Parts: sequence; structure tokens; C-alpha cells
Amino acid sequence: MPIEDLARSDVVTAGPETPVTDLAATMGEEHVGSIVITNDETPVGIVTDRDLAVRVLGEADDPTGMTAEDVMTDDLYTAEPDAGFYEAATLMADHGIRRLPISEDGTLVGIITADDITELLADEQQHLGDIIRGQRPEY
Repeated sequence: MPIEDLARSDVVTAGPETPVTDLAATMGEEHVGSIVITNDETPVGIVTDRDLAVRVLGEADDPTGMTAEDVMTDDLYTAEPDAGFYEAATLMADHGIRRLPISEDGTLVGIITADDITELLADEQQHLGDIIRGQRPEY
């Protein structure tokens, strides 16, 4: 199954010049834990709620002058929409990331998270449980 079947297409984005205070406010308003940083529609980085906690609050910097570019992870890993779930999960595990932007020809088209993959696996486990319960003799 390609990841585009589960990836969210409504990715929250911001430009590199966006103040970190705006990023934090947007995360709260949109109920997300990350914002993909883009130049036009090309993903160039990602800022997570953890980045804000560690790179701003943890380093005791004054956030008023800081921008997304100051705190974003810029060695961004992305996947193509037709990549499989196993490929995406392996990429995420190999690089210790929980959020994987999906880009096609360099343009951001979605995002998939570890939570999305976990939810899919839980649904599959539920289906397997239903099969087992359906075939198990009553006690």
C-alpha cells in the first residue's frame, strides 16, 4: 500500500522567516506537533514542538528574534507518494524521525507520521483479532 493512501494532504507549512512564537501559536491552533518549512512549495526543513522546547526554551534563548530557520531541522528526509509503508517506516526508524514529509518532484504534497503508521497497524491487528475470534470455538 503506498503511503499516499494514508498521508495527510493538509500539511501545516510556514516560511523560513516565520517567528518561532508564530510557529508555536500555529501548532496550538492547528493541533499539530510539527510545521514543514517551505520555500514556495519545496520543503526545506521541519520544526517540531520538541525543537521549540529544546532549541529555544532549553537553550534559554530569547525567542522574540528567532525564526523557523534558526531552529528547524534542515537535513530533511522526504518520501515519494508511491513509497510503501515499510519503506517509510524503515526510513523513519533509520533516521530517528517521527514525521516524514511527502514530496513529488520536489513539491510538498503530504506528510505521514509515526502515529499514522501506528494507527494503521492497530486497525490491521483489530481485523486479525476479529478473524481469530470468528474462528475460535466457544468455551
